[in-house]
Amino acid sequence: MAYTPHTDDDVRRALTTIGVDDVQALFASVPAELRDPSLSLAEPMDEVRLLDHLRDLADADASRGPNFLGGGVRRHFIPAVTRHLTFQSEFVTAYTPYQAEVSQGMLQATFEYQTIMSELTGLPVSNASMYDGASAVAEAALLAMRTTRRERVVASRGVHPETRQVLATYLDALGATLDVVDLGGLATPVPADLADAACLIVQNPNHLGRIENLEPFAEAAHAAGALLVAAVDPISLPLLQAPGEAGADVAAGDGQTLGVPAQYGGPHFGFLVVGERLIRQLPGRLVGQTSDVDGRRGFVLTLQAREQHIRRAKAKSNICSNHQLTALMATVNVAALGPQGLREVATGTVRNAYALADRLEREGFDVVRDGPFFAEFPLRVARDPNDLRRDLHRAGVRAGVPVPVEYGLGPAVLLAATELTRPDEVDALVAALHAVGAGRAEAVR
Repeated sequence: MAYTPHTDDDVRRALTTIGVDDVQALFASVPAELRDPSLSLAEPMDEVRLLDHLRDLADADASRGPNFLGGGVRRHFIPAVTRHLTFQSEFVTAYTPYQAEVSQGMLQATFEYQTIMSELTGLPVSNASMYDGASAVAEAALLAMRTTRRERVVASRGVHPETRQVLATYLDALGATLDVVDLGGLATPVPADLADAACLIVQNPNHLGRIENLEPFAEAAHAAGALLVAAVDPISLPLLQAPGEAGADVAAGDGQTLGVPAQYGGPHFGFLVVGERLIRQLPGRLVGQTSDVDGRRGFVLTLQAREQHIRRAKAKSNICSNHQLTALMATVNVAALGPQGLREVATGTVRNAYALADRLEREGFDVVRDGPFFAEFPLRVARDPNDLRRDLHRAGVRAGVPVPVEYGLGPAVLLAATELTRPDEVDALVAALHAVGAGRAEAVR
């Protein structure tokens, strides 16, 4: 089909219908300085010079060297087979597998993904992945609102601040209420008032790294007729109690730590896993296993609760696609590592995180901890956290995600360790912290 642009008459009739004089009027709400900004561009380059320039830019973001960044994204071991299989052309070019007869490979891989997420979370029904962890948690809240017919969501301040921002955006459009429960120390106290709440959302480990005991939250939520949504780090689940076993109704979160590189903050994928009674409220789509007319095993899309498949008014979500390739990457990675490998990744992460905290305390730094943690912890510092992070980067060490002011720790940063953290990298971090004058911050009482 040939592409036919809008004619002048098409544009005139559209503007008349809308009720504006010209196309520029459609952009009046955008500040003038953003509509036509002045750009300072370098002189054009030939192909050889341009490629050299791009390589120089890539080298400026060296990915090797000591890395203690956390706050939701961490580096973990990803075997070579994960990338090799994920980027086979059959997977890279695959989209939503509408035609089952030509999409069996992607459908089977997605079915395996759902099985993995169900086993990790201890809940029976996983959808075929979401955009990211923040939108998955927000969709979990909407699911709880539909189920309970309530319009109030209660979330721990331990839930990632960016996740709460996305959650607030979703709820604001619906006129729903979001209440935030302050932490007691680094952990979440069980809320006293959940009487009209659709759900309670608790992150484990929380944004400050503290491990939460989910069982009391499940008991309190259920006593009030609410659901418990557990926002979890999936790589912690080989060691920590599964959300389903703790009584959670929904498990949601970001799957980056299961085998997706920390690539500029994304793309990642979100996961959403529920108890069987909530299956009809699950957004997105499911892949089911069936048999063909000859009795051979096959896979199909089923229970497709999105607007492309059912009446818009009946859709549970307007999600039109998802991060299927990154979910596949995690599936391949988990299969490559196996149960024992996953447990070794989690165990090595905990061991190295505690070793890092102990070393920093011996060096005189103010580590903040009031209970068990998994991969990261706060460190009070004597300087502005953003300036400190830049100086550490200049010293060749990636570390120091600033802790938001809302947590009341004063100037502080998050430090993370994983199973990949080596003793010489810890030495480099300690030396850099001393060199840039991180010091011991005055404790906040």
